[in-house]
Amino acid sequence: MSTVSIESLPQDRLPAASSQPKQQRVVIVGGGFAGIAAAQALRKSDVEIILMDRRNHHIFQPLLYQVATAVLAPSEIATSIRQLEAKQKNLSVVLAEVTGINLRMRTIEAIYPGLGIRKIEFDYLVIATGMRPSYFGHDEFAAHAPGLKSLNDAETIRTKILGAFELAESTEDETERARQMTFVLVGAGPTGVELAASIAHMVSVTLRNNFRRIDPAKSRIVLVDGGDRILPSFAETLSRKVVRRLERLGVEVRTGLKVEKVDEQGVVASGERITSATVLWTAGVTASPVVKMLGTTTDRAGRALIGPFMDIPEAPNVFVAGDATSMTQDGYPVPGVAQAAIQQGRFAGRLIVRRVEGRSDGRPFRYRSRGNMAVVGKNFAILEAGRMRTSGFVTWMVWATLHVLALPLLQNRFRVQIQWIWSYLSGQRSSRLIAEAPRSVEIPKQKSAS
Repeated sequence: MSTVSIESLPQDRLPAASSQPKQQRVVIVGGGFAGIAAAQALRKSDVEIILMDRRNHHIFQPLLYQVATAVLAPSEIATSIRQLEAKQKNLSVVLAEVTGINLRMRTIEAIYPGLGIRKIEFDYLVIATGMRPSYFGHDEFAAHAPGLKSLNDAETIRTKILGAFELAESTEDETERARQMTFVLVGAGPTGVELAASIAHMVSVTLRNNFRRIDPAKSRIVLVDGGDRILPSFAETLSRKVVRRLERLGVEVRTGLKVEKVDEQGVVASGERITSATVLWTAGVTASPVVKMLGTTTDRAGRALIGPFMDIPEAPNVFVAGDATSMTQDGYPVPGVAQAAIQQGRFAGRLIVRRVEGRSDGRPFRYRSRGNMAVVGKNFAILEAGRMRTSGFVTWMVWATLHVLALPLLQNRFRVQIQWIWSYLSGQRSSRLIAEAPRSVEIPKQKSAS
């Protein structure tokens, strides 16, 4: 049986006659962009901070697709959350998964691996748990079409892509070979576009001359979307440029097709069967189930509908930040991108500081966009910032520079920069690893000599 305990502040165990004020506790759930930004905004405040996540690392999500396509290794875009403790003395990092929230008692319940269930008290709570893939009511698709939200997802996709070429090389069946060399991506947002372009570059450059019986450049890459055009969050002019770029890379762009079925043979979209051994889901997202534990109003994607100060109506000292939120500004939704999550997390942290110090809340949150970018293979990216819309090589250089500078640690920046330079000059990728499968045949034991 699992044990249940309540963690209390050290001051809670002092005699009742003590006049020492109780230090307030801030619990932050989620070690992504929003959660870390909130914690850092509280670094000079006289509070105790507990940063909790079910995994021990922070992922630089914008480059996750490069892990999935073997450009980068997982360690190059991820860093241990626990390293924050060395830089921030009022912060403790906890590896645990939240299973319940009691707003009235101001406690959360979490499973600690190997230790069971514990309850943790809080004075302020920040939920920054991000998103996970949504299959729009067809969860059965997940078994055949992995999404891309974690390092495990990225490694699964990398194994599927590289494994498909190994099977294509080995099979004698031409129909099966064609199935293995067909890749279908469902969803033509930034992730789908970037992933499709990276696969196209891999098959035409990286894997060239690596096989004797197949030509990877003859692979079929199909990008499917149910909308009228790809990249709907960008201007239509940029969307058209990206379509032309993808087609030059060898990607088939199919819009207006709604996926009805995904199985081991591929997909059925608007009645058309596209046979494929590798289907990747880059379409929809839904909020973490932790948001539902708040009991607050959510949108169709499960994101919390928050107020202008990022708190929920049921509890004014409980905040939701990042991709787990649904927030409108000037009639438009605040986008679910890294810069918005960072700004929201920082705002929540600073607002808690004001409330702890007894000051007024100040101005409500306002998102300040610094532009929206997407990269489409080598030497081409797009940028939209207000009325400015650019594309091409110079924009790609800007994209690369900004992403290197935004990586969490100096070692990440150095390693990614070196790998990008090597990949750019040689066309090779450093992490072409296929996860080793369990042995399918028992190795017979040798008989000892009599």
